[in-house]
Amino acid sequence: MNGERPPPTGLLIDPDVDRVTVNGQAVKPVTRHRYIVLNKPLGVITTAKDESARSTVLDVVGDEGKAGHRLFPVGRLDADTTGLLLLTDDGDLAFRLTHPRYKVAKEYIALVTGNPSSADVETLRKGVKLDDGVTAPAEVEVLRITPGSRDSGVAEVRIVIREGRHRQVRRMLHGIGHKVQALNRVGFGPLKLGRLKTGGWRVLGEAEVAALHRAVSGHERNSIAPPGLRPPRAPRARGPQRAGEARATSPASGEETD
Repeated sequence: MNGERPPPTGLLIDPDVDRVTVNGQAVKPVTRHRYIVLNKPLGVITTAKDESARSTVLDVVGDEGKAGHRLFPVGRLDADTTGLLLLTDDGDLAFRLTHPRYKVAKEYIALVTGNPSSADVETLRKGVKLDDGVTAPAEVEVLRITPGSRDSGVAEVRIVIREGRHRQVRRMLHGIGHKVQALNRVGFGPLKLGRLKTGGWRVLGEAEVAALHRAVSGHERNSIAPPGLRPPRAPRARGPQRAGEARATSPASGEETD
């Protein structure tokens, strides 16, 4: 800070007066959060960095996810799932959007083998018994079927869930005897994929951001997390400790990293 190394215990700074650098590069506080919706392509990994050098969602958005605002994905989509993914540097909102207590809706279109029966649809709506418990009720609609029996042909199914179990939609459909051939997320809370092309992304407007906040407005946005729960660390410097002040820490002091 100001040309001197801060002590391991950290140091309060005034961002309007003090100059903070890391490896010679000036660090500036984030003054406004960034929110991006991406239409994730098939095979892309939902992570900030992959040890196997596979393509990640940050590779898709390019410099937008690296310069100024260090974005991270809100929740996950498997490599073999496409569709709507929100990226932001707002850790507080991301925590609420992904925590099950807020029951934020996630809408998918699945292409499955066979034609689901009315009994299959009713099972999905009431809850499917999986190895980690019965799923919560889901919104389900068969959009399209092809000629054939229950075990032949291909059907298109819309399903909306408010949980976030591992590969949940695929396991639910497999649980009623229909293997998923393709899965596309088309909605997340108030956000819709719309006509956004595969691999395309756009910055959310103020009205869309406000709608996301309303989706989790059951609690104050800056309230303390419930006991035993902690919001995820956004991959950016901590915010001010109090009005006009922030904390600078030495790299040797065990500072938070991405």
